[in-house]
Amino acid sequence: MDDKKKNSKKPKYSQFSQQELPAWKPILTPGWVIATFITIGALFIPIGLIALAASDSVVEIVDRYDDQCVPDDYGQNPESYIQNPNVKKTCTRTLKVPKKMVAPIFVYYQLENFYQNHRRFVKSKSDKQLRDPDDEDDTHNCFPEDYTADDEPIVPCGLIAWSLFNDTYKLSSRGKAIDIDKKGIAWKSDMEAKFGSNVYPKNFQKGGLIGGAKLNEKIPLSEQEDLIVWMRTAALPKFRKLYGKINTDLDAHETITAEVENNYNTYKFGGRKKLVLSTTTWIGGKNDFLGFAYIAVGGLCLFMAINFILLYIFRPRRLGDPSYLSWNRQPIA
Repeated sequence: MDDKKKNSKKPKYSQFSQQELPAWKPILTPGWVIATFITIGALFIPIGLIALAASDSVVEIVDRYDDQCVPDDYGQNPESYIQNPNVKKTCTRTLKVPKKMVAPIFVYYQLENFYQNHRRFVKSKSDKQLRDPDDEDDTHNCFPEDYTADDEPIVPCGLIAWSLFNDTYKLSSRGKAIDIDKKGIAWKSDMEAKFGSNVYPKNFQKGGLIGGAKLNEKIPLSEQEDLIVWMRTAALPKFRKLYGKINTDLDAHETITAEVENNYNTYKFGGRKKLVLSTTTWIGGKNDFLGFAYIAVGGLCLFMAINFILLYIFRPRRLGDPSYLSWNRQPIA
């Protein structure tokens, strides 16, 4: 008998093992359900309206220039234009300020149909190499941009760095240049943790095929903020990346002259390039989706609440009535 007790697999009694602990078991009565839907609708709709108002207060100028900055002679073959080093790439665009833009004004370049999220593209870098000069030979993920023809390692290696955006923008108004501040555009965590302050570019863009911008070999990677911004790959084929900031206000109806250096080859894959000037609010840049999403959810909740109220009034039934269970209903003759 004692052996049976010793070998018993019966658990020791406790409130936890027997699921006897005190618990809150809410019963969703019609009143609670209707009140919950009304509360959510009453909260979400005003939040959505506030978010939409904030988005509408953002002043944004968007100018597509890739199709306009191709000379007429190359209209049918823009790729030959962008690859010809003897053709002038400078293009002048005129921008109109619709409403007063209060500093800081953010300058972005927007690319479309550019798949930075492609698996091979995303993997084509070396995090160790970017952080430590002793790991400059760590290029196993970077092919074909890993070594030069002389078998020297490329720093930074990989397709992401190689394809660095290289269009440039110069803005002016009323004959005076508008300064674009390019400091502080990258994440501080990236500058301090992902890119070494003692890692310098080496053998970069010195192969037969140049992908994009070149880097100053006298400046460490942690201070090359254009590269750091570009290396944070986008999740969607349409994205914006920060180019710089304007720290002076722009008046309403002011005319801005943008001198664009159209170097980046998006014509090969049917991409599009846009120059964007935008202010921000507490919600960030212009984004109507968040406001519409809150309003849609709030409106749906109010609609459901009204439906439940009508059902509760015109077709009431006793709470917990077992006659409504399928196995208690009388079969239809």
